[in-house]
Amino acid sequence: MQKLDLAAELRNNAYPGRGIVIGKSADGTKAVAAYFIMGRSENSRNRVFVEDGEGIRTQAYDPAKLKDPSLIIYAPVRVLGNKTIVTNGDQTDTIYEGMDKQLTFEQCLRSREFEPDGPNYTPRISGIMHIERGGYNYAMSILKSADGDPESCQRYTFAYESPLKGEGHFIHTYMHDGEPLPSFEGEPKRVGIEGDIDAFTEMVWESLNEENKVALFVRFIDIRTGEYESRIVNKNS
Repeated sequence: MQKLDLAAELRNNAYPGRGIVIGKSADGTKAVAAYFIMGRSENSRNRVFVEDGEGIRTQAYDPAKLKDPSLIIYAPVRVLGNKTIVTNGDQTDTIYEGMDKQLTFEQCLRSREFEPDGPNYTPRISGIMHIERGGYNYAMSILKSADGDPESCQRYTFAYESPLKGEGHFIHTYMHDGEPLPSFEGEPKRVGIEGDIDAFTEMVWESLNEENKVALFVRFIDIRTGEYESRIVNKNS
């Protein structure tokens, strides 16, 4: 698979929806995760990321304008021991609770499917990062409808062992803007990861569509020690 320029992928897509990037820093010492949200409606755009323990959650920027919280208020990032979970919905909690009971990442998601927001039927995208004794691997999942038909849920899991430095994978909910929004297709995109946490955060944020971007979270985890640094960027601030 060709390694793509992440900045170009973001600049050339006005509405990828929500996106997850997971990989390894260019110097090979950090596990890297990024999660962003975008919005077209006032309800979707009325959000910010806030810290919540070792993870984050979404919160209404203006509570008076919050209409339907069901699919927009959730914890995108949670930490369970040496595992970091990143998702685009409340399946973060499903994975956390399942893995706490020794289920696998894939088994946890068997109880979930795409979001009930027809006609889009937005895919649920998820990632799990596992760091142990100086080793690092990650997996990504997408649960999607059958080309917009909610009668069938298609489940895909992609696992990456001993990831290469300076590389990662990018998965997002929509191929591009549209009515209805077309679900992501294919396996996660192989992308380059460059710079330190601040350079990487700036690159991703500045590459997202100015009108539609809402919030961004980035975390760099030291593979040797498990210590991490995080950045949150909110358009509403």
